Amino acid sequence: MYLYNSLTRKRELFVPNHPDLVKMYTCGPTVYHYAHIGNLRTYIMEDVLEKYLRYAGYPVKRVMNITDVGHLSSDGDTGEDKMLKGARREHKSVMEIAKMYTDAFFADCEKLNIKRPDVVEPATNCIDDYIRIIGTLLDKGFAYRAGGNVYFDTSKLERYYVFNDFNAEDLDVGVREGVEEDANKRNRNDFVLWFTQSKFEDQALKWDSPWGVGYPGWHIECTGISLKHLGEDMDIHCGGIDNAFPHHTNEIAQSESYLGHKWVNFWFHVLHLNTATGKMSKSSGEFLTLSLLEQKGYDPIVYRFFCLQSHYRKNLVFSYENLDNAAAAYGKLVDKIAALDPGAAGEPDPQRLAGFRQRFMKGMDADLNTSLGITALYDVLKDGTDDRTKLAALADFDRVLSLDLLEAAARKRAARPEEEHDPEIEALLAARTAAKKARDFAEADRIRDDLKARGIEVVDTPQGPKWKRI
Repeated sequence: MYLYNSLTRKRELFVPNHPDLVKMYTCGPTVYHYAHIGNLRTYIMEDVLEKYLRYAGYPVKRVMNITDVGHLSSDGDTGEDKMLKGARREHKSVMEIAKMYTDAFFADCEKLNIKRPDVVEPATNCIDDYIRIIGTLLDKGFAYRAGGNVYFDTSKLERYYVFNDFNAEDLDVGVREGVEEDANKRNRNDFVLWFTQSKFEDQALKWDSPWGVGYPGWHIECTGISLKHLGEDMDIHCGGIDNAFPHHTNEIAQSESYLGHKWVNFWFHVLHLNTATGKMSKSSGEFLTLSLLEQKGYDPIVYRFFCLQSHYRKNLVFSYENLDNAAAAYGKLVDKIAALDPGAAGEPDPQRLAGFRQRFMKGMDADLNTSLGITALYDVLKDGTDDRTKLAALADFDRVLSLDLLEAAARKRAARPEEEHDPEIEALLAARTAAKKARDFAEADRIRDDLKARGIEVVDTPQGPKWKRI
């Protein structure tokens, strides 16, 4: 299996640190509002990655944080705490807001067939872990106190901008639009590890620390939670591409300074879901949530299918026209599966199954190419093998793709009009099939024309004749 590593900017053969466990961390939501569908694209692709690793035979432990404190509205450690902002908007306490939107997030995940991670840890559970790490960074000279806060000193690093070869001036916090420079910082790109003083005075959640009553910075939370549950090394760290700088950059800086060695082998970043006007966000344009798509009549699994049709390292453009196209394609795919006979006699052909699986894995091994994974579904349906083998292969692939293919096909079959099971028509179709086998094509055509005159259209398929009323 080859994965693109954002840190080295190339595809690399995936080899886990430990053969008995793949350690995987995914940055979770800041639970101050509903997740928009751009956020959910990232979680869908991370879900596919985890499921494919398990499918390929790797045991996986996946950890996700829930940011319920300390994420300010600016990357420069300034602005209002997003949790406090949400609490004011909803006239609730911060912890009520956290629970409300955490529950909403996992409800969306369930609708999208996103597996719940093995460990889900709210940031507020790990205050002692952050304090211990920050204390070590101060002792090692990688952090300093100023203006009541504790900052990480980026000047102590040999290289800070690890993901891209940016010019330092282009990324300086003080020169980015809408971000105020913090005069307490020694260097513009230093970041806060612990706040006792912030731009606003009514921070809702505070804890005692050696540096005064305060709360952790956003970046230290992922370091503390991952070290607590995954130890001092990690195979894969995931997130949206917008997390690469500064969040993941700062995670690497503080984690490796604390540990004294390399921390993460692979960085897996999912690119943006864009609209016609640009990157999707909660603050611009129509706030596109999964619930809104449902209100407009879309099945959440259609949105998952829409995402899987594109590679995770390509920007994906959302429009209702594109989603309609995905819905139509998904519907046709389900129709093809519904035409298979789930009661077909015999056992699946193990040799054909192995060949199907090999083709599926070849595509998925190429940097989790889900579009090739979808193509493998159609390859199975076009193959001349028996229905039972096809259904077994489709069920096998859907362990990873999680598109409810067989379930949707069963619902489609169950919803067919009762007359489609008319025994008289089925008997005529059987007689027509027997006539064709006997090469009595005149009789076969007569039966077809008789059925047509009665308003019945016969369609010959590789699985046998099907019929519908016209």
